[in-house]
Amino acid sequence: MKTKTSFAGSSRQLARWFRQNWRIGKAAGLLLMTALVFARCGGESKAQKEKATAAAAAPVPVVVASAIQKTVPIFTEYTARADARDTVELRARVEAFLEKVHFEEGRPVKKGQLLFTLDKRKYEAALQDSKARLSKARAELEFAKEQVTVDTAKAKLDQAKAQLGKADLDVNRLTPLAKEKAVPQQDLDNALVAQEVGRSNVDAGKANYDTTVLLQKVGVDAATAAVAAAEAAVKNAELDLSYCTVEAPMDGLIGQRLVSPGNLVGRGEPTLLATISALDPLRVSFALSEAEYLTIARRMGKSARNPVPIELILADGTPHPHKGHVTIADRAVDQKTGTLTVVAEFPNPERVIRPGQFGKVRGAVNTAENATLIPQVAVMEQQSGKIVYVVDNESKVALRTVLLGDRYENLIIVKEGVKPGDRVIAEGLQRLRPGMLVAPTEKPVTAAQK
Repeated sequence: MKTKTSFAGSSRQLARWFRQNWRIGKAAGLLLMTALVFARCGGESKAQKEKATAAAAAPVPVVVASAIQKTVPIFTEYTARADARDTVELRARVEAFLEKVHFEEGRPVKKGQLLFTLDKRKYEAALQDSKARLSKARAELEFAKEQVTVDTAKAKLDQAKAQLGKADLDVNRLTPLAKEKAVPQQDLDNALVAQEVGRSNVDAGKANYDTTVLLQKVGVDAATAAVAAAEAAVKNAELDLSYCTVEAPMDGLIGQRLVSPGNLVGRGEPTLLATISALDPLRVSFALSEAEYLTIARRMGKSARNPVPIELILADGTPHPHKGHVTIADRAVDQKTGTLTVVAEFPNPERVIRPGQFGKVRGAVNTAENATLIPQVAVMEQQSGKIVYVVDNESKVALRTVLLGDRYENLIIVKEGVKPGDRVIAEGLQRLRPGMLVAPTEKPVTAAQK
């Protein structure tokens, strides 16, 4: 019994100790757990360091490309704006009501296609009236050409000349007889009087004939002028009537109709009905500096038989499928901007390009002789400038600062820092540093159009 009592007392004392010292026990447990965690983390950190060291010692796989030397064209891009080669405004040239529209808006139209019809009744009546006036003028001309009056005047003149001839004969016959007193003096006097009267009649007849001929000529001329005026009126009436049907003057793309059927058009001024633009070929204009223009002009002069092809890059970055050529250079340099406007023409059979669109024209305006080329992806940028990573014969990485030139497709010209044959790293640049050992894979340098 005494033993049991002692054990029970010891148990109670141990429990009391734990109740009193539970904070110390908890702290000791935490210290033990922390020691275990740090011991484990220290082991993992050491393993990771060993693994990283082993990885650093292994060569890094990269893709390299050898710099090449090649004579390449230098392409330059310019901001450009598209415009139609020909644009025609369709206007109502006579005053009339618009009857009907014969086309679909925004669709291609053919030359001679009927587009608008105006009320033509007024102009049909005017044409009939003009034709009637022309017929009357022609009849008056025929009447003016008649020779009756002239013939009558000529007959009277001939009669007067005959009477004068008879009087002259009587005077010539009676003059010697009167001197010899063979006939009375009175007969000679009567013959002389008749001779003077005959001369007066001839003069009067001649004057009347000349006047009659002149009047007839004036009448014929006036009638001829009246005929010409009537013919002009007929043509004008026919022209006005033809304006009542508006046709397409060329092949092209027509825009929106600006007037609805039933509206009065052409009153006071020609009313704009719609606009047609010829889109194939299409013109593209861009501005060059004086120096750029001189370079292109010399290049075009050397290749007059083979004009420099121009590429058009659309607003979405896609190239136009058809090449163009420079056709026009403006007359003078703009004094305000110091640029010269140049126009190129591009085939546009699909009518993808519309007037007013913006894009870029790209063309080879110069040539780089024996240029050193590397892939553009091999070039990186740092604060010090442009750099590339080069792999030497021992497969170690070296950093070089380069001076770059123009681009050629997916390649770029290097003026300084790289020479032909140097192997530059094109892929795997993210983990590199100078002096690192790499495992290079050769990839030939090729130019691919972007």
